[in-house]
Amino acid sequence: MNNEYRLYIYAFLSRVMSDIPDRRFIHDLKNNDPLLEIIGEETAQWVKETDEETLYDALNVDYTSMFILNTQPVESFVLDAKNETLVGLQNPVMAFYFTHGFEVNMDQTQIMAPDHLSIEFAFMQTLVYRNETAPQLEFLEQHIFPWVVPYMMGMKRMADTPFYRDMCDFIVEFLSADVEYLSSGGTNG
Repeated sequence: MNNEYRLYIYAFLSRVMSDIPDRRFIHDLKNNDPLLEIIGEETAQWVKETDEETLYDALNVDYTSMFILNTQPVESFVLDAKNETLVGLQNPVMAFYFTHGFEVNMDQTQIMAPDHLSIEFAFMQTLVYRNETAPQLEFLEQHIFPWVVPYMMGMKRMADTPFYRDMCDFIVEFLSADVEYLSSGGTNG
């Protein structure tokens, strides 16, 4: 694994978790064979064999069902049954962002929680871009890994499309590999 690959994957994961897929995302996905193969064989086949409008409808229904109606991918919601989002520096994720110079402008997004998985992946993308290895491992171990792995394992059972089933597996596998990569000093593979 190298930083260019990691940068690309974190950007992609941030987009996947941010909102329902739009038509451009689906068009780009359909025309990116290497990415489809990385996500999973079932997804690659399904996306290639399905027209874009059908993909748009199916992916939007699945995303909405999984990540809006049933449970949102927000760290504080998953770890604390109160479904409350702590604001400002009371939120441990916001404090981590602040400490590492990452500004989240919540006015520029429809996402209302600073510890939404999309924003956490965007933060990791920023740390990878800055080549700040120690904070990457610290953030993965303290914030992303403890809740995202069990969350994705549970969400996979709710997925109706091959894309989101494979994405749940891919996220778990990628995060596991990334923790291992960073724990070994960023030197494996």
